[in-house]
Amino acid sequence: MELRQLEYFVAVAEEQNFTRAAERVHISQSGVSAQIRQLERELGADLFDRGSRTVTLTVAGKAALEHARATLAAAAAVRRAADEVTGLISGSLTVGMVIGCTVTPLFDALATFHQAHPNVEISLLEDTSDRLAENVRDGTIDLALIGGDHDGIENTMTIISERLVAAVPPGHPLADHRRVTLNKLTEHPIVCMPHGTGLRQVFDRACAARDRHPVIAFQASAADAIADLAARGLGVGILSESMAEHYRDRLTARVIDDADQPATLALAWKNTRNPAVREALAHCRKAFYGRSSPAASSAITRST
Repeated sequence: MELRQLEYFVAVAEEQNFTRAAERVHISQSGVSAQIRQLERELGADLFDRGSRTVTLTVAGKAALEHARATLAAAAAVRRAADEVTGLISGSLTVGMVIGCTVTPLFDALATFHQAHPNVEISLLEDTSDRLAENVRDGTIDLALIGGDHDGIENTMTIISERLVAAVPPGHPLADHRRVTLNKLTEHPIVCMPHGTGLRQVFDRACAARDRHPVIAFQASAADAIADLAARGLGVGILSESMAEHYRDRLTARVIDDADQPATLALAWKNTRNPAVREALAHCRKAFYGRSSPAASSAITRST
């Protein structure tokens, strides 16, 4: 008895047709039929009733089907375990990243992962933190870099946790304050990121907690755009501390004193049954935590 015979047996049982089963396993119909006949001779029982247009399982076939499936699953598990030991991980890895992000450590991690496991097909996509979190929860994304808090995701690795700041040009009334409050801040029009981003989530929650109702004059997904709008006096830019640091030549950043919840950026994943996810996480830990926190923060220049 060979594994390929069990594979052909399961294919015919599930397709209920020798032609479709042959297409599924990529060999000729005569080849499938011959292997099934050989398997039946070894077992001493017919597995299929071939008397009708639709191939159906005999009593013996029904009894053997689940055992055949279990044997194939066990063989696949053995193969995966051997691949992990030898480093020959294959398959796919789908990574999500918040829109408008330049995350050098993540790119470094993906590069070293690809070098170590070239047989894994990596894909990277951008979206808002809310949609990426939903994709992690439903399993369509293996690993994602997201901002804010997201219920239902048990596995996270915090990369950055910082205070919100108000970014204003020289001469703005808030520039004379060492710190600002939401009460003072919301007297001015606001430039911030759109709903669905981690930074906006933190800002909205802080305002709601203190019953403040800011006027959102402009929304932009990239920190560069927020900084440009704020520098032109069109509104107070809402950024995180490390993001604002990149624009200190033209903007003054003031910590929002009563916005207590930090803005966070974290890696999120659902499970590590996929060996590619486990390996990718190891490379991410080395890329992010193999350097000091300030360096990691400065490497993330546009995060939502």
